[in-house]
Amino acid sequence: MTGKPLPRLAPGSTIGMLGAGQLGRMTALAAAQLGYKTHVYAPDAADSPAAQVSAASTVADWDDLEALERFARSVDVVTLEWENVPVATAEHLRRFTNLHPGPDVLSVAQDRIAEKSFVNRLGIATAPWRAAGSAEEVARALTEIGPRCVLKSTRLGYDGKGQARLEAGSDPAAAWAAIGGGKPGVEGIVEGFVTFACEVSVIVARSADGAMTAYPAVENRHKDGILDVTIAPAAPDKVSAETAAEADRIARRIAEALDLVGVLAVEMFVTADGAVLVNEMAPRPHNSGHWTMDACATSQFEQLVRAVCGLPLGSVERVADAEMTNLIGDDVLRWPELLAEPGARLHLYGKAEARPGRKMGHVNRLFSRR
Repeated sequence: MTGKPLPRLAPGSTIGMLGAGQLGRMTALAAAQLGYKTHVYAPDAADSPAAQVSAASTVADWDDLEALERFARSVDVVTLEWENVPVATAEHLRRFTNLHPGPDVLSVAQDRIAEKSFVNRLGIATAPWRAAGSAEEVARALTEIGPRCVLKSTRLGYDGKGQARLEAGSDPAAAWAAIGGGKPGVEGIVEGFVTFACEVSVIVARSADGAMTAYPAVENRHKDGILDVTIAPAAPDKVSAETAAEADRIARRIAEALDLVGVLAVEMFVTADGAVLVNEMAPRPHNSGHWTMDACATSQFEQLVRAVCGLPLGSVERVADAEMTNLIGDDVLRWPELLAEPGARLHLYGKAEARPGRKMGHVNRLFSRR
């Protein structure tokens, strides 16, 4: 366990960022407000959302050991915006500098079977699930936990990618093929459908000395498998105070058990009777935390900077209620009307091309606190 404060990095220090997307961009902007520089490393870092606002960028593969060492020696600490950085990459970087979160956290968070097993060992409930390494095992799992399930690839699936729905009469072989089953390294997990009242998430920040703070539980609404709207905080008629407290407890318990340094988002289902089931987690800033940029004293991105730089965690006091709406694909073309909308806070990611399903930005709308 950590239990010991990190060296406090002075303003002017450089934060290394693994990954170059919008989460890295918003973290780099938060870092700049505190006087830090950011150096981005990714295979596609050139003119990426994060590189556009960072002091330096390295474009190199995750397995380029010489480039990784040069990068590590050029920065004062390394963090990430993407939990699917290869564990071997993380282990190599840690030889030369501090890395948070570390390889142990990544090995859990980037594999759905490892993630579910870890959570269940903590005594925390999830939907029923089975590992599946073949079409035959998919069929067996459907029989055991059906009649409705979803087959997911254990790695790299997000925003509805790498998934196939199953129900009585489905062809397990077709579902297995749909997620790439049979290709090298592809494994699957079958999860039983849960009848839930809503989906919530909690984002918790944790320092090396074990100090933690968490944002309130928020309600997430999806469209076509992609987060559409986040309502912060979750309305009490949807999520009772007791249920919100349980979601908070679960997120903190997982962060502590992971020995996390940084921020962790935990997505959960709330059933009709108020039970809370963990769905997924991500040891990085999360789409459902974007509302904190305008509605909290400290954003999720600043919290990450504070945690990995050895600074005290900031206040999560909510100055307003908020609703965050993602701008997906051509939604971004509405930017003129959003800029003209009183009180709307527009955040664009600097992506050159709008494609279906691609997150191009988001807008936060603030309301008086309930």
